[in-house]
Amino acid sequence: MGEGNSGRALLVDLYELTMAAAYFEHRIDCRATFELFVRHLPAERSYLVAAGIEAALDYLEKLHFTDADVQFLRAQPTFRSVSDGFFEYLRSFHFTGDVQAVEEGTLIFAEEPMVQVTAPVLEAQVVETYLLSVINFETLVASKAARVVTAARGRGVLEFGTRRAHGPEAGVRAARAAYVGGCIATSNVLAGYRYGVPLAGTAAHSWTQVFPTERESFEALLETFPDQAILLIDTYDPLLGAETAAALGHAVPGVRLDSGDLLDKSRRVRQILDARGLRDTKIVASGDLNEHKIEELVAQGAPIDLFGVGTDLATSRDVPALSVVYKLVEFERGGRVEYTTKFSDQKVHWPGRKQVYRFSREGRFFEDVISRVNEYYEDGEPLLNTAMTNGKRVRAQRPLQEIRARTLANLGRLPARYHALRGAPAYPVRKSAALDGLLEEVRERYLGAPRATPAE
Repeated sequence: MGEGNSGRALLVDLYELTMAAAYFEHRIDCRATFELFVRHLPAERSYLVAAGIEAALDYLEKLHFTDADVQFLRAQPTFRSVSDGFFEYLRSFHFTGDVQAVEEGTLIFAEEPMVQVTAPVLEAQVVETYLLSVINFETLVASKAARVVTAARGRGVLEFGTRRAHGPEAGVRAARAAYVGGCIATSNVLAGYRYGVPLAGTAAHSWTQVFPTERESFEALLETFPDQAILLIDTYDPLLGAETAAALGHAVPGVRLDSGDLLDKSRRVRQILDARGLRDTKIVASGDLNEHKIEELVAQGAPIDLFGVGTDLATSRDVPALSVVYKLVEFERGGRVEYTTKFSDQKVHWPGRKQVYRFSREGRFFEDVISRVNEYYEDGEPLLNTAMTNGKRVRAQRPLQEIRARTLANLGRLPARYHALRGAPAYPVRKSAALDGLLEEVRERYLGAPRATPAE
């Protein structure tokens, strides 16, 4: 079946809906708070770039079940014993809760809530899968992009990964997330249309191959796109291709190298172009690049102006998943708040609604504190802010250019030692004494005796 449901209400794990049905049947209508966070950072990441928040808010604001959705669910054997009342409820379902969230482009670390959802427990439960999926993936790619952009040291990075992404929609979201992470453009046209990401790219090897000569293919492309053509010069031989481009007798916006020893080839191509007066012609490099290869090329002085990164970026190949979770931290029933957590091995999380404060010194970040929501630190910047009230956004969607600028500004405030692509130290994040105390209270209530706070 085609993806015709614009509300995406069925994009859930089944247990979200079985729990929802059981909540409804047993009239469990408490107001619950869930927090979405990453349990721990992968060894290959010293920070993450929060992304996918705007998509999550858009989903929450538009969420509804169509008649077709309800009919489909009603026909499932799982729901055979569920009353008609539940399905009537779904027909009028919409999200009515409140959301606190960090701004996209915020740097975040392990256990820091990115999104906090407070709503009737049925509503808060149903949205779990979609929020985890979209925020996990876009944060994953935006964080990878930030590393690639850091490695490029001011040279532009183009996102070329859709053809290797895990499906067409993943390619679109990866293009958006890569731009959030600092890339300057994407080859994905739908991402340009949907999100306003700048576009880049002109021709592939096949363009050159259908012409009798390489020169004719270059001339035709330049005639069609005189100010934008990037000539792919290594279909046959990159140095001969560079000589051909340099001998055309007019300006060439750029040339691209897509394979081989990019350091040696870029140096020799630069010499050929400069010798023919084409000093303004840019050299673009692509071909299985990642942050480590780019870092090495830049360190060796490769005269490359732009890097095109595809597979490694769109799939975050070295870290293809994050330990992102969505956990109930408290609920209110009958005017009383109950704080919740779990104590299974390696899955303890701190109970209660939280705030994250970021502290700066001389314009640079130096420490974060995860606190209880009612604590206040005068010198700290609170990262979680009101994003939705009663199911409605409190502000318009941020322009993507603004989000990208926030990422770059935040990266600029992160001390250099945390930017290291390998062996970066852990950025300091600590829990407040009040938050640790609440964990021990809950532990004692459920287990009968306090224990030491889990290792962070």
